Amino acid sequence: MKEQHFTIEEIEDIIKSELGVLLYFSTPTCNVCHALKPKIIDAFNENFPEIKQYFIDASISPEIPASLQIFSVPTIVVYLDGKEFARESRNVSVGELVSKISRPYEMMTS
Repeated sequence: MKEQHFTIEEIEDIIKSELGVLLYFSTPTCNVCHALKPKIIDAFNENFPEIKQYFIDASISPEIPASLQIFSVPTIVVYLDGKEFARESRNVSVGELVSKISRPYEMMTS
């Protein structure tokens, strides 16, 4: 998936309107971001198909990560039912993130 350009208002509307939202912040020069992104996509597609995934280039839309107090990349923020549930930055363990989200996700979707 390609990074998309959003406004702060659009992101706020997405968070409020969707059951689950993953925001993935990266930059084109971040090698860790590029290595991690396909693993996150695969893990979320397999385990959390109802969580919508949004990929944001922090260098194009710096006001969005700033408004969410994100100061490093990669940063992943997961919202469930409009509330921030998980936030991981820099050294992200895909397995730990999946484990953290599994139970509440199952409760929300069953």
